Amino acid sequence: MSTTTIQSGRLNGRLFFWSLTSALAGFLFGFDTVVISGAEQKIQTLWNLGAGMHGIAMASALYGTVLGSLVGGWPTDRFGRKTTLLWLGVLYLISAIGTAFATDVYFFIVARMIGGLGIGISTVVAPLYISEIAPPKYRGRLAGMFQFNIVFGILIAFASNALLAGHGENAWRWMLGVAAFPSLLYTVFCFGIPESPRWLLTRKGDRRGGIAVLQRIQPEAAPAEIEAEANEIIASSTEQASAGHFWTWRLRIPILLAFLVAFFNQLSGINAILYFAPRIFELTGLGEKAALLQSIGIGVTNLIFTFVGLWLIDRLGRRTLLFIGSFGYIISLGLTAWAFFTEHYNIVPACIFAFIAAHAVGQGAVIWVFISEIFPNRHRAEGQVLGSFTHWIFAALLTTFFPKMVTVFAPGYVFLFFAGMMVLQLIWVKTMVIETKGVPLEQIQKHLGME
Repeated sequence: MSTTTIQSGRLNGRLFFWSLTSALAGFLFGFDTVVISGAEQKIQTLWNLGAGMHGIAMASALYGTVLGSLVGGWPTDRFGRKTTLLWLGVLYLISAIGTAFATDVYFFIVARMIGGLGIGISTVVAPLYISEIAPPKYRGRLAGMFQFNIVFGILIAFASNALLAGHGENAWRWMLGVAAFPSLLYTVFCFGIPESPRWLLTRKGDRRGGIAVLQRIQPEAAPAEIEAEANEIIASSTEQASAGHFWTWRLRIPILLAFLVAFFNQLSGINAILYFAPRIFELTGLGEKAALLQSIGIGVTNLIFTFVGLWLIDRLGRRTLLFIGSFGYIISLGLTAWAFFTEHYNIVPACIFAFIAAHAVGQGAVIWVFISEIFPNRHRAEGQVLGSFTHWIFAALLTTFFPKMVTVFAPGYVFLFFAGMMVLQLIWVKTMVIETKGVPLEQIQKHLGME
């Protein structure tokens, strides 16, 4: 099969807007995930929570995320990418209002789980949708906007927490409740995006509709080129349908890649550090207010280096960024462990910022793009489910047990464990990871031996 995918010379403005709208699900993801860091100690005191229940309450959104990531492929394939994206906004809205008005820890847990459900589904559908509408030349940057919006949401959450921290006993309710406003805005924007042409062509069987969207994505392309691309998408999907189910030997390489990229993402300790950043800084002797301000520094560092990662992802490639990130992880986590062991606490904030920079350039920029690329059209939603579920099950486990970890073990041992896991990631990148930069989606399956 020859490649007929059109390499657009410039980025279509409408395509950018559609990608940005889908990526705004990432903003809500980032905000909802991290906003809890400013309220977690107040909630523990307010409801007199022990370490075990406190860990469950903090990880409740992540348990919803695990469920959302597990089931997210079904609405994505059954009802379409656009419809699924739209309903995410509704889930986020319900969660924001529910957590703001929670009367006890159980109400709070349920509301956070609803938001987590939205997060889990968003990590399946949003990167997938962008990858399916993006030309290969821009796919890394456009799909990477999902990660950028996650990071932007994290920064806004840290800043919002710091601004609201001193505003009375109910400040934590405002911290959680303000997410209702961007949730509503995102939902409205979703009405303006088209359905994925690949879903229309391969799932709904709507050739006319699929071709119409392809023409809107690439208005400079000749009708014959659009028809040829539609034919290749349909032919590729037909071949995949005849090849069997998802859990097959034929798909072993992308399955293993998706699992391991998500596994190593969380075994870096990223979610534990984001969730408990103020607490980590307080372990170094910083006061509560100073710890919150240092947390804003995490958000700023994350944002700046996410820009760097997005600028590099279509230039250097996914594999190279994972190499860079792995070395950055090992150095920064190793130094953090050393600082806690030797009580050189003054370097901990700088080491944490370096860790965040390494994550933003490496795993942060790559994970959602890479998972959305390596599976064939017919199995892309299922592959995204696998990667997303793996990511969130380990995120939930780490967030649940992190408060216990730093009380049972000295913090230096915890960070040393994370550094050791990143040595294993470096070996994995060297021996297994392929490069997908600039390769049309229908051709990547050939490079992975799926044809």
